[in-house]
Amino acid sequence: MAERHSGGGPADRTLALLWRNQHPGPATKPPLGRRPTLDLNTVVDAGIALADEKGLAAASMNGVAKALGVGTMTLYTYVPSKEELLDLMVDQVLAERALPGPGEPRPATWRDQINLYSDQTRAMFRRHPWLASISTIRPPVGPGMLAAREYLLSACAVLGLSARQTNTAALAITTYIDSAAGLEAESEQLERSTGQSHDAWWNERYDLWETYFDVERHPTMTAIWNAEGYGDGTREAADESYRFGLDRLLDGIEALRDPG
Repeated sequence: MAERHSGGGPADRTLALLWRNQHPGPATKPPLGRRPTLDLNTVVDAGIALADEKGLAAASMNGVAKALGVGTMTLYTYVPSKEELLDLMVDQVLAERALPGPGEPRPATWRDQINLYSDQTRAMFRRHPWLASISTIRPPVGPGMLAAREYLLSACAVLGLSARQTNTAALAITTYIDSAAGLEAESEQLERSTGQSHDAWWNERYDLWETYFDVERHPTMTAIWNAEGYGDGTREAADESYRFGLDRLLDGIEALRDPG
């Protein structure tokens, strides 16, 4: 279960902060009479850097203020609460993906465009594994999130599906790729935080197979094991499983394509 949730701040204030670079306004400026010592982008960068290095808990208001060498109350003049800071961090990281916008060069085929989204998203989670501990059921509706949504919809729009099918296809692709990338990041984060590899964890539980596992109650598991169907647990094997799932999902969507 995710530790934190995005989208928790007041809507008007959060939107003004998220869209500050496109629509600057009073909500993004420190109070009059105070000489700015930093800016909001610097605050967000510091929060991301702390979360990358030490985990999400380190990117508290106090932690970010200390990293920037200012008082916590000073930080509150740039970002009003930890909820807004979290949304700003998440959306900025989402925007790091090099996804072409309207009119910009992009891969020639729709599958290659989806593969680009896949590669960029997995790389994003690997750079920022703390993303896996944040639920975006209520997302930060900023430029980063909307740019990715526009990209996926435009990639699927060439298939000639109905508007509803185009949207549903894009949502299915997002769900698969983002969830899988999040699980990969969670796995790496767990190994880092515990100092124990997954192989070591399973080796400690080897007695499960010798003492507790009943082949008659688990005949299919046993058959696949005997046929060496489980792979070797390496990253290459995990990538193969991921690729299999994504390819079959895209096959299913492509089967709906209008032949014309």
